[in-house]
Amino acid sequence: MEAFRYGSQKLTVANLIEIASEKRRALLDSTAQSRIKSSFDAVGAILEKGEPVYGVNTGFGSLCRTVIPREKTDELQVNLLKSHACGVGEPIEPFVVKMMLISKVHSLALGYSGVSLETVERIIWHIENDCLPYVPIKGSVGASGDLAPLAHLFLPLIGLGKVFYKGELLDTGEVLKGEGLKPIKLHPKEGLALINGTQFMSAHAAFGLYRFKRYLDFADVISAMTIEALKGSLRPFDPRLHALRPYGGAVYVAQRIWSILRDSEIVRSHEHCSKVQDPYSLRCIPQIHGAAREAFLKLKSTLDVELNSVTDNPVIIDEETVISGGNFHGELLALPVDYAALAASEMSSVADRRVYLLLAGDGDEVPKMLLEEVGVNSGFMITQYLTAALASENKTLSFPASADSIPTSLGQEDHVSMGSISVRKFNKILDNLSYVLAVELLLAAQALEFRRPLKSTETVEFLHGEVRKRVSFARRDRVFSEDIEAVHELIEDDGLIEEIDAQISVDYALKEKFEL
Repeated sequence: MEAFRYGSQKLTVANLIEIASEKRRALLDSTAQSRIKSSFDAVGAILEKGEPVYGVNTGFGSLCRTVIPREKTDELQVNLLKSHACGVGEPIEPFVVKMMLISKVHSLALGYSGVSLETVERIIWHIENDCLPYVPIKGSVGASGDLAPLAHLFLPLIGLGKVFYKGELLDTGEVLKGEGLKPIKLHPKEGLALINGTQFMSAHAAFGLYRFKRYLDFADVISAMTIEALKGSLRPFDPRLHALRPYGGAVYVAQRIWSILRDSEIVRSHEHCSKVQDPYSLRCIPQIHGAAREAFLKLKSTLDVELNSVTDNPVIIDEETVISGGNFHGELLALPVDYAALAASEMSSVADRRVYLLLAGDGDEVPKMLLEEVGVNSGFMITQYLTAALASENKTLSFPASADSIPTSLGQEDHVSMGSISVRKFNKILDNLSYVLAVELLLAAQALEFRRPLKSTETVEFLHGEVRKRVSFARRDRVFSEDIEAVHELIEDDGLIEEIDAQISVDYALKEKFEL
């Protein structure tokens, strides 16, 4: 695969994940190096003029009117990193930290931040050597940039903080010494350029979008298995119906379910039954899953812009023009993330309803609680308590963090986005959604076997077989949490859903639209 060129190519969620996963190299080409040097030289020229420029020779935030003597402008940047590194909480997952570093390099490589080439190259060293900073997850309000987490992210550049390196959490100074490296010297504007940006929000949002895509794809296939197990109707997925209300998300989901189930023996076995309509959680899958797909698209389009933007402040246009603005403000990202979080919560809610239907059985072939002998056995009863608990937790988490604002920096920063909380909540909701889907898959696989000797389609039977490689058919009570964890591993398998999706026939242009 061709190497990605920082600052010269479009950074997408897909290639951000590829770079962080070490499936794709990334490099700083000569064009990007030239832009970085020009911007750095522009800062030097501005300093020579002696005019006050925010963050270059002034204090920060509410101290913006305090002019800093030329001989202390370097110290100003070091103190900025130290003082702003006041995050708390659990460390950010190293993979997401790596995504933060990659997205920051790309933003700096656009050449409007005034940093030195040495600084950018040192960040790249951390990426390429998996020397990943310890960054507490709490402390950002999503404007003026992700100050606290980004300060922790870049403490290692000046020899401070801790890093995850070769499987251990170590002091940065110890690691640099062992690698024959010295802390870098920060120049005017550099500290501010490093911490004034949206890389905490954008990396977490991108990681969430990447996960959301997988869960949405699995949800369609799992729900198709549930439809089969419950002998649901295929009519609600008829393309002619969705042509009359052509939302892209709904059309796409309907096409996927139609493709998966149209050649099913089970569908043919009851096509002339007396049932008129299925419950909404089956009949309205295109509308519900499709709405979530629309939220996915909104966040995807937002990240297409955000990951390729300059989000620090001030912005160095050239040595004559420095603009102090608000590109660091997270509102543009926070609202779409909150929308996606609500959509993910709804996906857990509708999957819980399908779990309920599976447990109810059909009074004929599929027994209540999905065991033939209940009473002495409780069967899968309590798995729905789990999905209800997770779906309910997601409802509480789906209140939009962006609806709140608390002024900071003595009122200088009087409206903040709280987008950092939005992205954290989004990923918590996704954690819960993945387990709700795992329960639905576990129960759908169990229920499907009561339809034997009838067979479903190749796609459904393939997924059923993957479940059975890990979890056997249950004939009596056992510790079902172990089964849930085993099936949950499937939900986290990118390779599996890619293999399944290759079997599904949908409109190519529509499919491309819903890719990362």
